[in-house]
Amino acid sequence: MIADVVSCPSVSSLSFSIVITTYNRLTLLKRAIQSALDQTVPCEVIVVDNASTDGTQALVKSLGKQVTYVRNSTNANHAGAVNAGVDAASGDWIKLVDDDDYLAVDCVEEMMGAIALNPQSVICSCQAAQVDTDGVELSRTPITGPGEVFCISQSDIHYGMLLEAVPFGTPIQVAVRRDAFLMSGGWDLSMTSCDDIDSWIRVAEHGDALFINKCLAYRTVWPGGYDQKITLERRLKTNMLIKERIYSRVDEKHRAALPKLSTINQYLHLHWAIVALKRKQLGTTAALGLPSALSPKAWQLLRQAIAMRKQKAAAPIEKVKLA
Repeated sequence: MIADVVSCPSVSSLSFSIVITTYNRLTLLKRAIQSALDQTVPCEVIVVDNASTDGTQALVKSLGKQVTYVRNSTNANHAGAVNAGVDAASGDWIKLVDDDDYLAVDCVEEMMGAIALNPQSVICSCQAAQVDTDGVELSRTPITGPGEVFCISQSDIHYGMLLEAVPFGTPIQVAVRRDAFLMSGGWDLSMTSCDDIDSWIRVAEHGDALFINKCLAYRTVWPGGYDQKITLERRLKTNMLIKERIYSRVDEKHRAALPKLSTINQYLHLHWAIVALKRKQLGTTAALGLPSALSPKAWQLLRQAIAMRKQKAAAPIEKVKLA
């Protein structure tokens, strides 16, 4: 545990703020808000509107005191909306929700119970189901670690993230302790993708992490999703930047086991080349894959990553265990 971890409130007095960020998605937003209001424990609900023009303001204000409404004068993008929501929040923990996603009714209650197992945690993630616009489940994120609730110490988080054994996931899966979020500097306004993962990297410098191996959140996969509009070349570039930021934070005790950063970058080229091949983007496949095609170590990392994903997908859930 690093030295600047601050003491957190007792679990019995923990409070949660659900921060929903939105921009011109009124129909989807209604579902996200309802999932926040339906939580089995009381929560502060905050909607941050990036200057929508579709009636979002009227809808949220019609809910009265059930919801706190924050409206940015201009579109501050995802990162700016998240930061504004956290600034307005009063909860000890922040549960993030994008407007096209939604929560299981017991999400916050389950997270409170997990935090009771390790109150020094600063980030808590869960399984999520990927659903279509009708709410039909398409897939589910794999479990992380042994047990229904798995705890990972701060000194091991970044090493696990680097090897993709610790995937916190998208905002709908994650809650962060507000004081750790603020100490980490909030979301980076200069990032237009992976701003969430970049934040998890920095929040994780301030305490332990928790994973709940239960589906408590729903992520909508649809053509209007922002991630669908990002080119594979841009994803690769951002992925490399994220890996570099994680790499520099890996605890000293894991340094001897680290592959070279250049090898990791070669592995990422192979990974995204395979994604391009599956999409039948042959030119992109060649452009991304050829620079690393002759690297045995990169292929080894790719095989290890594929084997780990298969193992996680097939792993059974055990009784609660801390590690």
